[in-house]
Amino acid sequence: MSALNERFMQAALAYGRRGLGRTATNPAVGALVVRDGIIIGRGFTQDGGRPHAEPVALAEAGAQARGATLYVTLEPCSHHGKTPPCAEAIIASGIARVVSAMPDPDARVSGRGHALLRAAGIEVVVGPGEGQARRDHRGHICRVTRQRPMITLKLARSADGFAGAPAGQPRLMISGAAAMGRTHMLRALHDGVMIGIGTALADDPQLSVRLPGMTGRQPMRIVLDAQARLPPGARLADGTASVLLACGPQAPAAARARWQARGVTLAEIATSTDGRLDLVDVMARLFQQGLTRVFCEGGPTLAHSLLVADLVDEVLLVTNQQLHAGAGFMALDAAGQALVTGRFRRYQQMHAGVDLIEAFEREDK
Repeated sequence: MSALNERFMQAALAYGRRGLGRTATNPAVGALVVRDGIIIGRGFTQDGGRPHAEPVALAEAGAQARGATLYVTLEPCSHHGKTPPCAEAIIASGIARVVSAMPDPDARVSGRGHALLRAAGIEVVVGPGEGQARRDHRGHICRVTRQRPMITLKLARSADGFAGAPAGQPRLMISGAAAMGRTHMLRALHDGVMIGIGTALADDPQLSVRLPGMTGRQPMRIVLDAQARLPPGARLADGTASVLLACGPQAPAAARARWQARGVTLAEIATSTDGRLDLVDVMARLFQQGLTRVFCEGGPTLAHSLLVADLVDEVLLVTNQQLHAGAGFMALDAAGQALVTGRFRRYQQMHAGVDLIEAFEREDK
């Protein structure tokens, strides 16, 4: 039975990941209704966070749900919000057994959803697939326990560790086509893509999702720009996605007014004595915007600052097989590498064409 629970839960998790980057502020949950070893209902949290996965799966199963098993990747909600509690819908459906990957850390739910089901005579099993569920729901976990979005830090580097050429030289193209395609997919699975003004000025990136069939999934583009120096012709402000410009109180009023007139969201952020944006305040503002998952594609300076501030939840290192063998700047200096080694553990490794992709997660996750 435990092997069967694991198998169906992994299927529910895969189905739930369809909603990643589209359900904030709600988690992207997956649910399957199974009867006699056959899936008779499927659901994942829909765009904007509603309807939830469970009622979608139960509706597809219909009357056959009575006496069946529901696999769900997060504890069913038990509180009245904009929709009725999923726990009540499960009880009303006649489901006999619920297999849940993990408790919901949200204080409004934590333990209550499972308790309601048990009180109604439903068998509840908690834990199958929990490791992957915690990864898939990391944005939700960070939002309700840390009051900030999760941060996925992605760094591309050559085989000898370089991330870019010296200032004034042509951009160093590191990753191959397969790794770049994966980067586009990861953008689509996050609510926002974040860079610093240095990367914006040096590379003029679009930060868009350009994969076939996924161009409608454009995350918010976030630029950390204390002085509001982003050029008016910046490609990321092409109108195809929302933009948030995080600037300091000293940013010129004219630049602020120009961006506001173009529909860009301006977030005034506290600054340190050296004029840098306070990253903790940045996270608080992104939380207020309702973001749960942010993909950071900034350069080594922003990466180091986020690591030092202990604001990174996942690190993706994309290492090309080719040597740069020239001057430039490193993706991670010795201090940054020590932070990754000491605070994170590698949980996945794969090849994408000529690149090696390694995924690391915080030990406390």
